[in-house]
Amino acid sequence: MRFKRKKVVKYRGSKTHGGGAMKKRRGAGNRGGRGRAGSGKRGDAKKPSYWKEKTGRKGFTSKSRKEIKAINLELITKNLNSWIKKGLIVKKPSGYEIELKKLGYDKLLGKGRVKEKLLIITDSASKKAVDKVVKAGGEVKIRGEESKERNKEKSKEEK
Repeated sequence: MRFKRKKVVKYRGSKTHGGGAMKKRRGAGNRGGRGRAGSGKRGDAKKPSYWKEKTGRKGFTSKSRKEIKAINLELITKNLNSWIKKGLIVKKPSGYEIELKKLGYDKLLGKGRVKEKLLIITDSASKKAVDKVVKAGGEVKIRGEESKERNKEKSKEEK
């Protein structure tokens, strides 16, 4: 048996759009309140739409804020041999020379143990990381500090 499909009813010219008497859909109660109303404990009809919605600040973010990519000492000691094979770091008699920029990192963090002598060149490092490397007989060179120290020395000489 074939069924005839019903046409889409568009309620054009209809005063109540299928809502019955005019009184019935008058207030905001039939839609759970206005705005964010009705999203309380028993506002089940609206809750899921609020869960999806982002809260807090919206809009533009500054592009000048650079994300810092950091690495722990633990990961460095773990990957020493593989990085030597790949040619990313150099093994010298004085120890391993590691330039973090070549590895794609900006900052050195102090989680983990250091057993080998490491000469690490980086943009920034935590105090804990520097202490651990120095205790193991290594050295941490921070790029920005070298220029700051030179400027301090020059200003002392001028005086």
